[in-house]
Amino acid sequence: MEWFNVGRIVNTHGIRGEVRILSTTDFEEKRFAVGNKLAAFKKDDKKPTWVTIESMRRHKNFILLTFEGMYNINFVEPFKEGMLKITKDQMSDDLLEANEYYFHDIIGCSVVSEEGETIGAVTDILQTGANDVWVVKGAKKEHYIPYIEDIVKEINIDEKKIVIYVMEGLL
Repeated sequence: MEWFNVGRIVNTHGIRGEVRILSTTDFEEKRFAVGNKLAAFKKDDKKPTWVTIESMRRHKNFILLTFEGMYNINFVEPFKEGMLKITKDQMSDDLLEANEYYFHDIIGCSVVSEEGETIGAVTDILQTGANDVWVVKGAKKEHYIPYIEDIVKEINIDEKKIVIYVMEGLL
C-alpha cells in the first residue's frame, strides 16, 4: 500500500491523550477534521494503527489532536515521534484548484521542451514561497524549472509528461 505523510507526531500534550502534530499537508482542515480516519505509525514501525480524530485545535505552530478511545497520555505516548499518514484512496482531486497537482503526481514526470527535446525527469520540488521550483535531473546536470505559466506549458499526469518553454538562460 502506498502511504502519504500528513503530519508528524512530535510529542504528547498534557495528560488527557492529546498529541502535538507538525502538519505536512496543505489541507489541514480536511485531513484533521473530526471523524476523519488516519494511519498512525509509531517510530520505526511499518504497520499502522488506524485512529479516528475526536478533537482538533490549534496551539501555537502545532495542531493538537485527540483520538477516539485514547483518553490519557499512556495510550498516545507510544506514537511520539511517529507519523500520521493517509492512503492514495483518501486523497481527492476536488481539493486541488486549477493547475494544482500533488507532489507525487509531478515527481517522476519526464520534462521535454516544446520542440520535443528531452530535458530530464522531475526528482524533487522546492517550495520557495512565490512559486514552486522543480528539480529536473538531466543526463549531464540538474536544472531548476520554476512552476510558472510562462515556462510550464502542458502537464499530462496520465502520460507522466511535462512540456516547457525553454527561455534563454533557463537551462
